Amino acid sequence: MTYSGVVKVGGPADVHELQDLIVSKVAVGPMDNNAYLLRCRATDEQLLVDAAAEPHTLLSLIGDDGIASVVTTHRHQDHWGALAEVVAATGARTYAGRYDAEGVAVPTDVLVEDGDTIRVGRVELTARHLVGHTPGSIALVYDDPHGPPHVFTGDCLFPGGVGNTRNDPEAFRSLLHDVETKLFGALPDETWVYPGHGRDTTLGDERPHLAEWRERGW
Repeated sequence: MTYSGVVKVGGPADVHELQDLIVSKVAVGPMDNNAYLLRCRATDEQLLVDAAAEPHTLLSLIGDDGIASVVTTHRHQDHWGALAEVVAATGARTYAGRYDAEGVAVPTDVLVEDGDTIRVGRVELTARHLVGHTPGSIALVYDDPHGPPHVFTGDCLFPGGVGNTRNDPEAFRSLLHDVETKLFGALPDETWVYPGHGRDTTLGDERPHLAEWRERGW
């Protein structure tokens, strides 16, 4: 079946089948968060992006093979609400941005810096530190050798704009700058974007609106 990226709380996961990686997207409540399970085809090792909520849903998605690691994109509780339960059940290693880890109420095993590599089996993800939504938000870039890149953006980039910066002009300028330079400036239009809430998009769909976002200030 064709991947759409459209999921709803209580509904099934949608699965994006890539040559080296399988991405399963599921929505969990109560804030309609997206969680992403990444599975390396070569090794069957799995990594979870944002243990947001509903640990039973996430553990069912993970299955008997377990997970090697969980990456938390940022410190807001709706993105790590099920982290303690998932880690207790799986023994997974935890990753978070160095400047957000202190706000995550589960110990972080690996503090992530901009440019760090996080592996799931033979697949490599590159962390990008994006400042503004929170001080230490990270996005994960998968530079697929067989096709366009894929990026997991947490709450830093959505269809229609960057993440919430709480009417703080300096935070907005920082976030827009980092998104422009580290994502739009470094990756092609075909790059698939998996956000922390809602539907997916591509950098090409959003790029024409960057000036509009800058002008409106959010």
